[in-house]
Amino acid sequence: MCGAIGVATAQSRDSEGDGGAPRSVPKAVCGSGDHPETGLQGQVPAALRAAGFKGFNCNLKLIAQSRNDGGNWQSTEFKERRQRFRDRDDTDGGDGRDNRDNGSYRDEEKPFHVCGYYGSQSPSLSPATRNPATFGTRVMDVTNASNPRLTGYLQTSSMLDPWESLKVNERRQLLAADQGTNGGGGPGVDVYDISQDCRSPQLLASVAIGTGTDGGTLAPAKPVGHEGSFAPDGLTYYIGDLTNDSYHAVDLTDPTHPKHITTFDMKTLGLGTHGLSVSNDGNRLYATSLGRSSSIADLTNPNVAANNGFVIFDTSEVQARLPNAQMKVVSKFLFKDGSVAQHTIPVSIRGKPYIIHVDEAGSGGTSNAGWAGACAAGFPPFPMARIVDISNESKPKLTAKVVLEINTPEKCASVLPDLVGLSIFTYGTHYCSVDNRNNATTLACGMFNSGIRVFDIRNPQKPREIAYFYPAGVTTASGGSNHGLGNNFVAGGPDWCSAQVHLDAERGTLWTTCQDNGLLMLKFEHGVWPFPDSSTPPGEQN
Repeated sequence: MCGAIGVATAQSRDSEGDGGAPRSVPKAVCGSGDHPETGLQGQVPAALRAAGFKGFNCNLKLIAQSRNDGGNWQSTEFKERRQRFRDRDDTDGGDGRDNRDNGSYRDEEKPFHVCGYYGSQSPSLSPATRNPATFGTRVMDVTNASNPRLTGYLQTSSMLDPWESLKVNERRQLLAADQGTNGGGGPGVDVYDISQDCRSPQLLASVAIGTGTDGGTLAPAKPVGHEGSFAPDGLTYYIGDLTNDSYHAVDLTDPTHPKHITTFDMKTLGLGTHGLSVSNDGNRLYATSLGRSSSIADLTNPNVAANNGFVIFDTSEVQARLPNAQMKVVSKFLFKDGSVAQHTIPVSIRGKPYIIHVDEAGSGGTSNAGWAGACAAGFPPFPMARIVDISNESKPKLTAKVVLEINTPEKCASVLPDLVGLSIFTYGTHYCSVDNRNNATTLACGMFNSGIRVFDIRNPQKPREIAYFYPAGVTTASGGSNHGLGNNFVAGGPDWCSAQVHLDAERGTLWTTCQDNGLLMLKFEHGVWPFPDSSTPPGEQN
């Protein structure tokens, strides 16, 4: 989520030239006992909002919830490794004698836990009634999907409001965040060790990077936190810095001493920054270009270049730790039917490489006038995910758009009345996840006002919806939620489900957070998921 106050937005059109109004994906077929949508796919009609929205569900049911003062923009997950070890036998053997010194051992299995972490609103924006003890990043034990338990709060400088930067690295067993406070904090990076017990992270470092004091190189401008992501090997953490339109590489070889490696200034390309992801080998960065523009007229003006999408960087020099390492542009994929590019996911589907790109705003940006203008011009007004073929990484090619009915221009007259008085984020995507980056079958997206939605992407040309869940609207805002930004919280209205979704194929469940409803544990019903080839290896969903 980009800086919510005074968001710079873009109105844009697809550079692939596919033309025409987008088609919506096939709707999920709901089962008995479900409470399906009563309007368009993705819609909460104005009348239901006014009456107090009770929620919808289709092939997903709520099995547990921990509201816990709400949350804000991002969540991440860690699954402890199952380990067997030799433990000294300290029993008495039934003979009344202590055998702990007799050299006998027994095989034991280390307790296995699944932990979730999610951020909350900055103390500086929090209501005066909020308890300071609840500030910061929540630590949750979600091992038992029916009984998630809060085990603590992380309250170091970056963890007080990590914004969208909160990430786990499975290989190094690290949890990290940059100082994303209110969408743009300081140069801080916090790193925690979660290897011993993920329910009790241990602080390794909380330091300013890129300022000349961290032992690394000096950044061109003081890094400002917002977004972030690990390289899969866990040796590099990248910061998406919206304030300076830059991407910063941070060395975590020694996680107790993070240090700045290099910076790429996107302004040299005339582009912005936001979220990012890294290839399995660490040699490619898939960095979003947050589109900015000034008027709806840009949508149809061929002389205005597209500036929203993603850029592929060669980061092999960073990965190899060469002196004066540089990030080099490989290619750009930019389009004009979306804006405020949010993040990317590199995936393989049936052995072929793709980028799943997700926007935070649509062709109309984040205002009522923008949505109406986009609709009038025949463009989708709200953000969506799209699947992009990178078999030839020098020429990325659009494969499919994951479009809901609410986002088709011909439905605008039915949808825009729902949003009277609202701004910024109303309908559309924020964060999406896959089941397995190396064999993706399933895409799950957290949506503004449209709940949590799950799609079958085994045929990437023809994604289809299989399930959705909208939590009921709450009557009072949660203290840890940012839903009130721009006066967007309405009592009883649909929530912002804006965090990453975590799928579990073994249990047939998912968990995520919505800003006022907090943590939700959901279970798939009616046999819709997992698919026979679905899997959810640790650390490969984001």
